[in-house]
Amino acid sequence: MNEIKLERLKGLREDKDLRQEDIAKILNITQSAYSYYELGNRQVPADALIILAKFYNVSVDYILGLTDVRKPYPKSILTK
Repeated sequence: MNEIKLERLKGLREDKDLRQEDIAKILNITQSAYSYYELGNRQVPADALIILAKFYNVSVDYILGLTDVRKPYPKSILTK
């Protein structure tokens, strides 16, 4: 089964003038492991998606290409 190529990860990273190594450090993984995420050769774990969405201030749905709206969703009243 082919993985979804997460082109938005690369775009978000480049928008902040960051290297793959920079994001890999945030996720506590190797640069090559992160590269696999951008290429779609490895699935991004849910916890890493959440970290990236918070870091970039976007929704997980935006990263996954399910929406073109970058703005993250408002916090739920259940988490207050």
